[in-house]
Amino acid sequence: MLQAVVKALPLLLLEIDESGLIFDYKTEDPSVFHMHPDTFLNRNFQEVLPPNVSDQLKQALMAIQQGTPPGLVTYSLPMEDGEHWFEARFISSNSNKQTIIIQDVTTYRRNEIKIQKQLDQMSALRAIDRAIASSVDINLTLSVLLTQVINHLQIDAASILLWNKGSERLEYITGLGFHSSALSHTKLKLGEGYAGIAALEQQVVYVDNLSNRKTDFLRSSSFIDEGFISYYGIPLIAKGEVHGVLEIFKRSPIDPTPEWLAFLEMLGGQAAIAVDNAMLFNTLQRTNAELTFAYQATIEGWSQALDLRDHETEGHTRRVKELTIQLSRLIGVDEVELPHIQRGAILHDIGKMAIPDKILHKPGPLDEQEWEIMRRHPKYAYDLLSPIEYLAPARDIPLYHHEKWDGSGYPYGLKGEDIPRAARIFALVDVYDALTSDRPYRSAWSRQDAIGYIQEQAGRHFDPNMTPVFLQMMKSEYKH
Repeated sequence: MLQAVVKALPLLLLEIDESGLIFDYKTEDPSVFHMHPDTFLNRNFQEVLPPNVSDQLKQALMAIQQGTPPGLVTYSLPMEDGEHWFEARFISSNSNKQTIIIQDVTTYRRNEIKIQKQLDQMSALRAIDRAIASSVDINLTLSVLLTQVINHLQIDAASILLWNKGSERLEYITGLGFHSSALSHTKLKLGEGYAGIAALEQQVVYVDNLSNRKTDFLRSSSFIDEGFISYYGIPLIAKGEVHGVLEIFKRSPIDPTPEWLAFLEMLGGQAAIAVDNAMLFNTLQRTNAELTFAYQATIEGWSQALDLRDHETEGHTRRVKELTIQLSRLIGVDEVELPHIQRGAILHDIGKMAIPDKILHKPGPLDEQEWEIMRRHPKYAYDLLSPIEYLAPARDIPLYHHEKWDGSGYPYGLKGEDIPRAARIFALVDVYDALTSDRPYRSAWSRQDAIGYIQEQAGRHFDPNMTPVFLQMMKSEYKH
């Protein structure tokens, strides 16, 4: 059985004795590890594995010998294409022999890190948005912005120069991360210095080595003591007008990725909005609306990314979003709650981004172990979304949409009205759409069969008070 598993999946199986001596291995892909498994044979795993890994495996082996089930061992190792993450599990064969199953989970881990980074960035934008919305004090707002800039772009210092229409100069207003006040008296004409060029040309200016091009910063003779190497000047443009320049500095070279540059531009956009808000407070509502649209577009983008990854559910999110809003209105949900319900519907399966491809893309029904992993996706969704306060009202659907009225659902086995109303509404729509959609392992049900199933499950799977409203809605939809 293990040989079949190894052949089907990219795994490495190590056979060890009670002392940790490796006497055999099985794998279809020797490159799954940091060195060829042949080098492991007849050696103790503590001799061939890094100390941080071998110590964890040693503790797990001791736990088995003491009759305690070992926990999952997770670790990372450097490889030619970068850091790889692994999970190791023990399978006890007998008292003198153990099997360690090692799986490379790098793809999942990298996806998790990427999504978390996007969520962190969205949280940063939300923090700036709150500062903009809650205060007209430009210094307070820009202080929040510069903190987010330094933390999320991992640079050393940043400053804001604002355009003074009276003096027709770019003037320093605030900065963070500097050792001295070297730049605090800056006043530049358009086209003067790197910041002046960024404002005049309305383009980002990048200097990769300030040590070779000091002329621009002779505006302060003590600037050289700061030791900066890299520089970006980002024009702050709002409504077609340049309001200032965001300057960022680092005391080492910057190796910008496309994502880093995109976030830099987003932060520059946020800075421009903050300045414009302080100048024209009466435009705040429109500015917030634009930000909301940006957040909505980001959320839609995550959903589309999941559809691209999971072709089985392509189009599913769009359909359930529309039907969920329609049903919510019929049930009497307040209009102010509908945007949160819509976001929850869009993000309902975002937790599947953390499910391994071999399970998500399996062409047939899942076995019990695979189902156990799949049932974790609501909790994964909550973990991914919880750092973003903006999405807090939308988390009920991603977390609870697989709960059932009779308490037999997951992940928490909630029962009846303990299940949040939004999740009960969504469950009706989600199951109906799933039943009436083709799957690799079955054809779509007819509308009539799906409606019959929904009706049969009222009081078991579904809220018995909501089910008739849904059925009537679908009956009306069918007529149209």
